[in-house]
Amino acid sequence: MTAFRTLDDAGPLKGKRVLLRVDLNVPMEGGRVTDATRIERIVPTINEVADKGGRVVLLAHFGRPKGKPVSSESLEPVVEPLSQKLGRPVAFAEDCVGSAAAEAVARLEDGDVVLLENTRFHAGEEKNDRAFTEQLAANGDLYVNEAFSAAHRAHASTEGLAHLLPAYAGRLMQAELDALTKGLEAPARPVIALVGGAKVSSKIDLLQNLVEKVDMLVIGGGMANTFLHAQGKAVGKSLCEKDLAETALRIIVAAKAAKCRIILPVDAVSASEFKANAAHETVTVDDVPETGMILDAGPASVAEINAAIDEAATLVWNGPLGAFELTPFDAATVAAARHAAERTQAGKLVSVAGGGDTVAALNHAGVGETFSYVSTAGGAFLEWLEGKELPGVEALRAKS
Repeated sequence: MTAFRTLDDAGPLKGKRVLLRVDLNVPMEGGRVTDATRIERIVPTINEVADKGGRVVLLAHFGRPKGKPVSSESLEPVVEPLSQKLGRPVAFAEDCVGSAAAEAVARLEDGDVVLLENTRFHAGEEKNDRAFTEQLAANGDLYVNEAFSAAHRAHASTEGLAHLLPAYAGRLMQAELDALTKGLEAPARPVIALVGGAKVSSKIDLLQNLVEKVDMLVIGGGMANTFLHAQGKAVGKSLCEKDLAETALRIIVAAKAAKCRIILPVDAVSASEFKANAAHETVTVDDVPETGMILDAGPASVAEINAAIDEAATLVWNGPLGAFELTPFDAATVAAARHAAERTQAGKLVSVAGGGDTVAALNHAGVGETFSYVSTAGGAFLEWLEGKELPGVEALRAKS
């Protein structure tokens, strides 16, 4: 990955104050971290910088405090679990700028780590205010961005700092950019994209971008119902955005023009109630009962999806194929995910996945660790799939 400046380009770090933007927006309950995945993912970069003698100054946001201090959205409760994962002490400063931050940074010795308070406690963060960015920059000699998940935001700590200090991608950011390049920018072909989820309306830009870039596009979940309806099929009481039928047809036409094969369900698992273990039947998409709801793709659809995956060299996955959170309507998602994982393990497929529901679905299928890369970035991953430039990423591009 030569398009972006990374830690390999940063030179000696000993004695340098390294402003390291990380994602610590972790799930919390009662003041305790309930899922440490995001903490675990930033540990290698923090320890690498510290082990090289850098003085690590962590910047992060938590929640949406709207530009003012909110005690319930302090980062202080993250200090202990972060320290445990790192295997080294982590100091804490009660502000990310001003005297509290400056004094905490001044106390650092080579290899020490300090976490500064929530950057979003200041309105200048989300406004990418120059004066606020300069205050942040005063505490660092160089800047490392490790928070791909916030890279779609042009905020002071995610984009502004890259214009004031020498700027580099951290190891997690580097891995993310490598995976995304392999996924769509310079993929091994054929490329298959699997897009699921509830609504077409939230993924119009995504679908329109993908039909221009991939060879096969699987549409699943509630989204598929809108496409089936657009083709004149009755979908009973299924979730369906009937007002987007024309949009769905335009996407189908665009796919045909781009020689992208769209794969829609040919059969479905229908139930009259949206609940786990509801009475259900498998029907063709031409025979959905009037009182039925399509809650999953059927076995014939899964067979077609898996056959398409077998043809592909690269898979990009965003969204489940059905109501995977309800047994047994997780069957299609689990079967396709496990098949993709097997192909990946056999060295026959590069598989890149991302988005909140996607991560949960792949973990539910037991293959979250088996895909080539699974992004936890949510909105940033989706905007990248949509073909949009991410400010935090663009600021790290190597200048020619």
